[in-house]
Amino acid sequence: MKVYVHKKGVIMAGKAWEIQAKLKQMQKSFDTLEQWVDVIHSANCKPTLSASATAQKKTGSSSYFRPIV
Repeated sequence: MKVYVHKKGVIMAGKAWEIQAKLKQMQKSFDTLEQWVDVIHSANCKPTLSASATAQKKTGSSSYFRPIV
């Protein structure tokens, strides 16, 4: 799954269950997606290319794990 954060919003690319898992993960820390984007932009952080924990895959999906960036 890939997450692209732009000034005007966010683009998430991946399987539906990966996107839902990422949104649930972010929901624990932020009330809205807008708050998350504001925190990303206020921190002036560079995007990292390192992999982080990937949600558990469902049966029948690809065994290849993609990094969450």
